[in-house]
Amino acid sequence: MEIFLNCLKAFFIGGAICAVGQILIDKTAMTPARILVLFMTVGMALYAVGFYGPFAEFAGEGALLPISGFGSLLGKGAMEAVKEKGLLGALTGGLSASSAGVAAAVFFGFLAAVFFRPGRK
Repeated sequence: MEIFLNCLKAFFIGGAICAVGQILIDKTAMTPARILVLFMTVGMALYAVGFYGPFAEFAGEGALLPISGFGSLLGKGAMEAVKEKGLLGALTGGLSASSAGVAAAVFFGFLAAVFFRPGRK
């Protein structure tokens, strides 16, 4: 029963984050690329002020899978690396923290290109 409630909570919270993005696409002149950058920056900023960590713990994957979760992961990695390596950690920490996700995206994108016919519209 607990797994079902966690899935339900993740579905509704992740859906709410995606609904905000859809509303921004429909009601503003913002392009999807700018909305992506906005969500990533908001996720990073919310992590920096200490809000995204407890929110992600409450919401589970519903807060970690949207692009705002990737932004918080970049912020978390950068902040931890700054504590360990100094100012250089601000440049390298986010990349090392998110490297597994980026590598998986590249790998599965490659597989999709191999098995399906990519082309222009």
